Amino acid sequence: MSGFGNEFSSEDPRCPGALPEGQNTPQVCPYGLYAEQISGSAFTCPRSSNKRSWLYRILPSVRHKPFKPYEQKHLTHNWDEVEPDPNQMLWNPFLVGEKKQDFVDGLNTLCGGGDAKSRNGIAIHIYTCSVSMIDRCMFNSDGDFLIVPQQGKLLILTEFGKILVEPNEICVIQQGMRFSVEVFGDSRGYILEVFGVHFELPDLGPIGANGLAYPRDFLTPVAWYEDRTVAGGYTVISKYQGKLFSAKQDFSPFNVVGWHGNYAPYKYNLDKFMVINCVAFDHADPSVFTVLTAKSPRPGVAIADFAILPPRWVVAEHTFRPPYYHRNCMSEFMGLIKGFYEAKDTGLQPGGATLHSCMIPHGPDDNCFEKASNCKLEPERVADGTMAFLFESSLSLAVTRWGLQTCNCLDKEYYQCWQMLRSHFTPLQQSKK
Repeated sequence: MSGFGNEFSSEDPRCPGALPEGQNTPQVCPYGLYAEQISGSAFTCPRSSNKRSWLYRILPSVRHKPFKPYEQKHLTHNWDEVEPDPNQMLWNPFLVGEKKQDFVDGLNTLCGGGDAKSRNGIAIHIYTCSVSMIDRCMFNSDGDFLIVPQQGKLLILTEFGKILVEPNEICVIQQGMRFSVEVFGDSRGYILEVFGVHFELPDLGPIGANGLAYPRDFLTPVAWYEDRTVAGGYTVISKYQGKLFSAKQDFSPFNVVGWHGNYAPYKYNLDKFMVINCVAFDHADPSVFTVLTAKSPRPGVAIADFAILPPRWVVAEHTFRPPYYHRNCMSEFMGLIKGFYEAKDTGLQPGGATLHSCMIPHGPDDNCFEKASNCKLEPERVADGTMAFLFESSLSLAVTRWGLQTCNCLDKEYYQCWQMLRSHFTPLQQSKK
């Protein structure tokens, strides 16, 4: 179903009329179903930001055994594992296929900040997995997952229906929604998790009514159910206050026959992004590449933005066209889905990442600078066949022990890419002019 934040309604075609008419909780629901509401916002939030859906299911989700601690390996919200490191960081492609593990066991926290208990913060995870979740599902009590596949497509089964997500697409599984991930070989990708807020489309301001990510290009699944008992028990895994817990039940949680509301998972194809760019001189700020934002209470400041650097025309005259040298009050995490990053000929590779922390300088390497400073400026296409993206946050992010040590992918020579930058200062020549 097409649209962003719409009021949707969907029934599995095998059970027409599964949604009650005229009310949410009739004394007896059609087909003997249970009515269950999932709330993504406080009851009293303004109508414009109030999020909830009604699910009509064969058995309610409350019928499970008690939760018990689950071994979570490298998933953490402990931002004090190691001492802070302000250096620019580059990770080579994160290793995939070394272990036969599913999506949950393959979650590795790279960095983050804030606190899930106080519902303010973010975490950035890398997932690597090669087997599907069999008779297992997960839900996140802490926040929303924005999933960016880089290698391998994912078939994500949710309570709301099925979502097929391929590289160059993204998927958002919002807080509390149960899901299971099927893979088709070695799979790797990135996850931006936000606590306490939901992703929304950025305001367009002077851009006007049209541009960036169009609401109609976001897709939400249609209802699909399975009525299946599991003799050995179905495992439900909860992420709660940064820890994992598991509970058993004897039936599939994907037993929703129909649902309606505005709180649901969704996906988006990054190729559909309508690019805004400079057509005269200088750079527009990279905020014009924002796909989704998770706002903070401060106007204009995001807890997290998801932005992309898509294929586009560059036509700016008498301008240094690559990304400029920068020190930012925001933290900038970059990943690469495919191709190469336009500001560095080498370094960042698909499946790898960089982190430039709060106020830490970054920018083009020497090769990029020399080439862009001396080339003939003509209209040109950039980033064809590539897709880099940014997770940008107003929080100062701490890198985990897994990110600094255990993953064994950190390139400690990253700083060398700027060491060949040389002075071009010519005061006498300028004074003659």
